[in-house]
Amino acid sequence: MNFSIWGLSGSLYTERENLLPFAQDRLHFWLDTMDRAANRFRPESELSRLNRAEGVVSLSDALVRALAAARRASDLSDGLCDPTVLTSLEALGYDRDYDTLTAVEDTPVELHPSPGFAALGFDEASRTVLKTPAWRIDLGASAKALVADLVAEDVAPTGGVIVEIGGDVSARGRGPDGPWVVGVAATLRITGDEPRVTLENGAIATSSNSVRTWRRGARVVGHIIDPRTGASADSPFAAVTVIDVDCVSANAFATAAHLWGEDAAWHIAQAGRSARLVRHDGGVELVGAWPREEAQ
Repeated sequence: MNFSIWGLSGSLYTERENLLPFAQDRLHFWLDTMDRAANRFRPESELSRLNRAEGVVSLSDALVRALAAARRASDLSDGLCDPTVLTSLEALGYDRDYDTLTAVEDTPVELHPSPGFAALGFDEASRTVLKTPAWRIDLGASAKALVADLVAEDVAPTGGVIVEIGGDVSARGRGPDGPWVVGVAATLRITGDEPRVTLENGAIATSSNSVRTWRRGARVVGHIIDPRTGASADSPFAAVTVIDVDCVSANAFATAAHLWGEDAAWHIAQAGRSARLVRHDGGVELVGAWPREEAQ
């Protein structure tokens, strides 16, 4: 089953055909839940209302889950996966749904370091944050990875399942013919010739610095923001793919790799993860115990 959500493509498959209706139900449930909780492009979403609020704000279970995932991503990436980059994203032009974003005028803009996740005063036990004018957040990256994990976890007790949303893949169990086989693409344009790896009870996430870009005057800017400066990432990699136990973690390392730059392989190896780094000239560097690739 293929689908589209939030301007992203996705797919969902189960070990047995009779499991697919249940998997589709869980997919629609979590997509709808997170869309209402964490979609910054919906003025009525809980996240949009939070970004406009002040003081101690109580959170729904869904937004607590999304913020806990964002905190984990921040912790794993030494703060480089930072939801408080929203002000910089909007200043650079990403203030509307990406499907409607083409080019923006290159007007003068001041970019500043982001306040960081700690500024939220997030208390998971009391399900609250302390909203101040200093921060506004975007949970897009970690939320889509979280949805993939939640769907896979819900379906796993009934059989094998694999779900992919915008390059984030979460798998549990096996497919109809053995381990799941995943194509590793460097862009959103799928040719069918991508190298393939097998996956069972884990996740793969790809973060690309060559998609979700737009023109700001004569410059090309992108959605990966360096919270240390507020500027769009200037990465030596076109794409980074990371294998981890869950999608939120894999996505965090894949995104942070663009900001670690030439030190990315060291950081990923030190964390005990495996990765595939593709440079803009097509050069490929494998990190850790990256599985043997098979040609299509």
